[in-house]
Amino acid sequence: MAFEGLHEDWVVWSDEREKVVLAYRPDVFDGDGFPAPCLPTIYTTKGRRRRHPGDQTRADDPWHVTLYLEPEVDTSGEKYDTRADATAAAADLAAAFARGEIDYRGLYQVPRERYFEKLDELTGRVE
Repeated sequence: MAFEGLHEDWVVWSDEREKVVLAYRPDVFDGDGFPAPCLPTIYTTKGRRRRHPGDQTRADDPWHVTLYLEPEVDTSGEKYDTRADATAAAADLAAAFARGEIDYRGLYQVPRERYFEKLDELTGRVE
């Protein structure tokens, strides 16, 4: 399995040929206490980050690893040459996020304080 060492707070939400989605604590960010789009996710995708369905990829297209806090709130993402490298990077990013090492507050223009407080609690991050 590609995500054998995945941090326990993350789950493999989907694993397709050209896209893998990891979800952070879907038991907490389940749409009841927080809007469903607030589920932190890490996308590992082949080709362009925001490809339309049906777009074809080429063999030499890079893999992208991007953390999303909401559909329009994300890291700029990193590129990798192989799926294996991208998968390892996604697992590392997931672990760093779970340890509170990612500055998710810096990604927002309009902060969601209650959301940040819950993420701070879960990741052990102290501001």
